[in-house]
Order: sequence, then C-alpha cells, then structure tokens
Amino acid sequence: MTSKERYLLALDQGTTSSRAIVFARDGRPIKQASREIRQIYPEPGWVEHSGKEIWESQIEVACQVLQESGIEPGEIAGIGIANQRETVLIWDKETGEPVHNALVWQCRRTAKLCRDLTDQGWSQAIKDKTGLVIDAYFSGTKIKWLLDNIPGLRKRAYDGKVLCGTIDTWLIWKLTGGKVHATDFSNASRTMLFNIHSLQWDQDLLWELDIPEVILPVVKNSSDDFGFTDAGIFGRPIPIRGVAGDQQAALFGQCCYESGTAKNTYGTGCFMLSNTGETAIVSKSGLVTTIAWGLNGKITYALEGSIFIGGAVIQWLRDELGILREAAESEAFARKVSDTGGVYFVPAFVGLGAPHWDMYARGVMIGLTRGTNKYHITRAALEAIAYQTKDVLTAMISDAGLDLKRLRVDGGAARNDFLMQFQADILQVEVDRPLVNETTAMGAAFLAGLGCGVYENLREIERIWLLDRTFSPLMALKNSEALHAGWVKALERTKGWV
Repeated sequence: MTSKERYLLALDQGTTSSRAIVFARDGRPIKQASREIRQIYPEPGWVEHSGKEIWESQIEVACQVLQESGIEPGEIAGIGIANQRETVLIWDKETGEPVHNALVWQCRRTAKLCRDLTDQGWSQAIKDKTGLVIDAYFSGTKIKWLLDNIPGLRKRAYDGKVLCGTIDTWLIWKLTGGKVHATDFSNASRTMLFNIHSLQWDQDLLWELDIPEVILPVVKNSSDDFGFTDAGIFGRPIPIRGVAGDQQAALFGQCCYESGTAKNTYGTGCFMLSNTGETAIVSKSGLVTTIAWGLNGKITYALEGSIFIGGAVIQWLRDELGILREAAESEAFARKVSDTGGVYFVPAFVGLGAPHWDMYARGVMIGLTRGTNKYHITRAALEAIAYQTKDVLTAMISDAGLDLKRLRVDGGAARNDFLMQFQADILQVEVDRPLVNETTAMGAAFLAGLGCGVYENLREIERIWLLDRTFSPLMALKNSEALHAGWVKALERTKGWV
C-alpha cells in the first residue's frame, strides 16, 4: 500500500440488489450506491437471477461510487467482495456467457434430489464432511440439476469447456478478465461439495452428484490474492484481496473474532452466526457447521442458523398484498396496535430453514378474527422475524453451550427500532446495533484491508467498530415465554404442507 491508496472498495452482491461502498481506512463509508436486480420465478418455488444482470449491476454501482465520490482508482488499496452464498452459475469458458440463469439459494427445484439423497442414506456422511444438512438451499444439487437438464452440458463440463461457481467466483472471473477462477473457504463451505475438515472438494460427493471437479474454482483464504481487475474496467488494475460469503463477511464486519461471539443479520433472510474458533462443532439441534473464514492458513469455524424469510416478509406485504407503500412504514404500522390481537404469521414461503429444515412447509397466518386489520398483520410479520431468531438462538445455546449476553445485529431490518426492541424482549438478551449498519460490506472491506496492508491485524480493526444503540429487554420473562409458546403452536401448522 502506498500513501495514496487510502480507501477500500466493497462489492456487496446480494439477493435483491448489487451494492458498492467506498470505505475510508477508519471504517467510515464515504459513498455508496445500489441497484435492485430482478427476481425471476419460472415456476412456483423456483427462483433465478440473470448472471449478466448481476455483473452489469455490480460494475455500474462500483463505477458510480468512484465517480460520485471523486476518488480515483489509484486511491483504492484493494477490493473486497461479499456475495449471496449458495446461488450458483455455470458459464462458457471461452465466451463468458452464462449457460443458464443463476439458481438462487431460495430455489426449491431440487427438493426431490435432496429427498433421494436422504433416502439413499447420505445424511450423516454429508453432515460429517460438509457440516451441512441435505437441503435444496445449498449449491451442490443445483449444479447437478443444471448438468442434468441442459442438453449436452455435462459433456461440456467434463471436457473443461464450462466453469462453475458461486457469485463471488463469477465476479472475480469477470473482474479479472477471465484470468482467475477462485473462491474462498467460506463460500466453498456452502456448496455441500466441500470437505470442511480436509479443506478440499470432496471426491465422494462429486462422484455421487456426477459433477466434474475441473469446473470448480480454486479455494483460497478469505484474505488472499484474487488477482487484479482488468485495466479496462476502472482505468487501471486494482487488487482483489478479500472475499467472503455475505453472512461470514457480516460476522467479520461485526468484529466477532472471539469464540462465543455472535451476530444476526436481518436481510432478505435472517442469518445468525456464532464464532466457534478452531473447533467445528457438530450441531445436534438443526444448525449447520460452516467455515467462518480462512486467514493466514488458519480456519475459523462457526455455527449458523439460516432463516429463509426475514425482511422478505415485509417486501411481500408491500409488493404482493399492497399493505405497505414502502418497507419503512412497517414500524409505524406495528406501533398503531398494542399487540397482534392473537395473530401469528409464519412466513414459510419457501419452506423452513434452521432449526426445522422442512422443505415442504408453507406460510400460515393464524388467529385471524373479524377485527384483524393491516396493523395487526404487519406487527405479526415483524414479530415472526424475532421468533424465528429465538428458535435459532435456542438451538445454538444447546449445541455450543453459549451463555450469550449480547447479540450484535445488522442488515436493513435492524434499523427498525420496534423489531429490535421486540427481539431483545423475546431473546431476553441485550441487542447491540452498530453505528455503521453496512457490516457485510464492511467485513469485505476489512478482509481486503488485511490482504493489502491497510490493517496490520484484527486488534486494529476492532477499534473501528462503534456502537449506535443497545436494546435491553423490557418485557417480563413469563410474558416473553407465553408469546413464544403461541408461535410454536402456529409453526407446527405449517409443516409438511406440500
């Protein structure tokens, strides 16, 4: 790093938008921009993204923040990438054109493939090797589906004519002009193809799913050399030095570097991760064991609970029911009533994630009366986010023996004070919201900063994290437990619906 290179550029490619943020060395966001991407639903339960649109939108916002901030490419010390994780794409090695839309992590089209693997007795082996449960959420069966259903694709794959990767890999490949085909440990650990103990693509799983290793990327540390951007993109090459899946990036951005620290991100879904250090704790409560990050050849593990529908339930109220004009109205609506009037809303639109893992559950709104109005429904939707988080935390405490006193939070819905207070009440722990809410992008920037010499160590980064507000529990424990008991009853009604 030279004295001129004072900034870090974070590319945060998420499920609903592509974002770019320029950070100063002290963690201040200088400029940010985002662009929504289309959600493509070919059939009920199927979700796709355009790989071309992902790339174009990400470069558009990256160029926009540099232009609007007046920061020259030569002042960027490094680029960090955070990405929606299990979403996977296959593209032609020569033309760079995707052979099909990306299959999004929410897509349930491979539910039967997953059931077949379970029936064939693969559950324990996959858990032992990858730390994951068999579910359509993860990338492995999505890759198999593409190879099975696109004529001639498997032969092209075995002939080495196509490449495959999660969205970080796609962006790295495009940014470097096709020179680097790589991912990091955190993203690889989400594919259901990567052995998190041997740190290699697992040959047994590749054989079972008939996926050739030649199409898969090289796996690197999360803070590493991922090449340089093609000079034609920004006007001069910029090093790519940090990569992590979005939830691991948020854990890193929240400075949860000690074993036992935890964060919850409230985005499209909700994702709670707890750092378990160098120990890969095997969950007995429906969580997954994952790689948090790799630094200097050392692997840090985490326990994770993935909730498929978090903030997306508020988008649904806005876009599909028209109850809200904008998501930000949800807080005011929830405060217009003292409670939900007995209504519970379980948003199992694409099944249930951790700790239940039911691909066949579907959404339920229960407890409706003639007096139920849009305010009750909105409040019930927000409360559902907090209840789901409690289910995950309960499982995490059981698995890891955590004595969690505080939970760090981030993501769009973390700005909702009503939700954060209700979350503290239901969990009966203090909820800490950071001053800079864009912790996913910040984590990517921190990883890049370590990789290019902006930061010397983690202690230096920890001093950057600043608290905005702490939400302390105000509700009596017995009331909190009674409300959650009602949620558990409602939840049972959703299971195995289809």
